[in-house]
Amino acid sequence: MALFNSIFTTLFDLLLARFGYGRPWFDLLLWPLVGGVMALLVIKAVSNQAGILRAKNLIQVHLLEIVLFRDQLRVVLPATVRALGYNVQYLAYNIVPMFVMIVPMTAILVQLVSHYAYAPLPLNSPVTLVVELDRAVAGVKPADVSLELPAGVQLDAPPVRTSGNVVAWRLRATEAGDHVLRVRAGAWTEEKRLSAGGEPRKVSMLRTKGLEALLYPAEPVPAAESPVWSVRIMERRDQPLGWLPSGEGGILLWFFAVSLLVGFLLKDIFGVTL
Repeated sequence: MALFNSIFTTLFDLLLARFGYGRPWFDLLLWPLVGGVMALLVIKAVSNQAGILRAKNLIQVHLLEIVLFRDQLRVVLPATVRALGYNVQYLAYNIVPMFVMIVPMTAILVQLVSHYAYAPLPLNSPVTLVVELDRAVAGVKPADVSLELPAGVQLDAPPVRTSGNVVAWRLRATEAGDHVLRVRAGAWTEEKRLSAGGEPRKVSMLRTKGLEALLYPAEPVPAAESPVWSVRIMERRDQPLGWLPSGEGGILLWFFAVSLLVGFLLKDIFGVTL
């Protein structure tokens, strides 16, 4: 997971935001288009195109049979069963291309979200930093966890330590910048970036060893031997995206809508049956 995130993050850091983070429209147009074309190529390469076409034709035949003989139950019932059976067959033909597509499509989408979904937090607003310890790594307790703050970030309240291996601090950023917070857990140190104020840019909300790391690749995954399981900033501020819903919801909606539209518009050019 760490290697996967590292490779794709390094690649997309070079590719994205060529016109700045305040102008995301080039990437939000280009990459859904790439995703739609990629989906067509995968479907053409790994799916049973003849089987898909046959299943679709037979579904239409039996639906037409249901419409034409709707008053004859002995015809309608078998036709309905056969139509449902070919629907299942049609879906089965699409399972393999879906599994093949899920990795590159998810990687593109996650990187778009990572770069454009979140805005820096406002200055002088409360920020909650939550550290969860890894239960599989012995020797470090919540009492052993401390936080080192850089200039421009102030402690707003004493830490709260729980019996559930969680430590939380309330902070306040007083200066704009990407501040590096250092969490010391025993002899181990983990860093977390806190972005506050300033221009739109790539903002990181979470570092974790869990599967969520695939959705939040902006910072490295903590090392396996680290006693820290995750470091999370609880507050988030969505990046406005014009007429789209702001934040990750707008990017998800836009990416899938455009990818699907591109797929349907170009399927005949690529000779693909969907």
